[in-house]
Amino acid sequence: MATLILVRHGRSTANTAGLLAGWTPGVTLDERGAEQAAALPGRLAGLPLAAAVTSPLERCRQTLEPLLAARPGLAVHTEERIGECHYGDWSGRKLSELADEPLMKIVQQHPSGAVFPGGESMRAMQARAVDAVHEWNARIAREHGDDAVYLMCSHGDIIKSLVADALGMHLDLFQRIHVDPCSVTAIRYSPTRPFLLRLGDTGDFATLAPPRADTAAAADKATEDGGNAVVGGGAGAA
Repeated sequence: MATLILVRHGRSTANTAGLLAGWTPGVTLDERGAEQAAALPGRLAGLPLAAAVTSPLERCRQTLEPLLAARPGLAVHTEERIGECHYGDWSGRKLSELADEPLMKIVQQHPSGAVFPGGESMRAMQARAVDAVHEWNARIAREHGDDAVYLMCSHGDIIKSLVADALGMHLDLFQRIHVDPCSVTAIRYSPTRPFLLRLGDTGDFATLAPPRADTAAAADKATEDGGNAVVGGGAGAA
């Protein structure tokens, strides 16, 4: 079966503003996110990518632009099912405000029971993403062979839910997983089981150091230290 390279989009304007973007229109890469996207072709230079698949949201399409420019023959496809979770009425709101919502405890501790008001459940989010990956695995293998490598550009909660599925973890444990903006996660699928090869790899170990107090990463770290995962994935290092 195919090897899937999952790329989270680069840091966005919503990430740095501390907003839960969801499908809110007009969310683009910020300056740091554009730099991350520009570095992506070099980071993936050794991989013979058969195809690229992207969430329809602008921040993902922008993240892939430098890679597609560097590889003009690379086919790119849009896949709605790997688009961000539909957070409904939570979309566009500040994460600091959402922390006090009763639903946040469910999102953190029992996400399989979480349904966003006016949006979708986290179970439905994971199910559609997993279905999309399995269908694309079969298509890529059929068109390019069982050893093919392909890329999907998606979102933090989507990638975390796919990793949880690959590891055989219940969705209620997926908040233990973290992927930074423009990080690379790799899963090799076989007929009997997936193998997680990379998780949230940015190639920068400096991101493991404590963040400065004046950065968005510091706010993310404070949330994690308090026991909560950053819904939507957070802003990563400055």
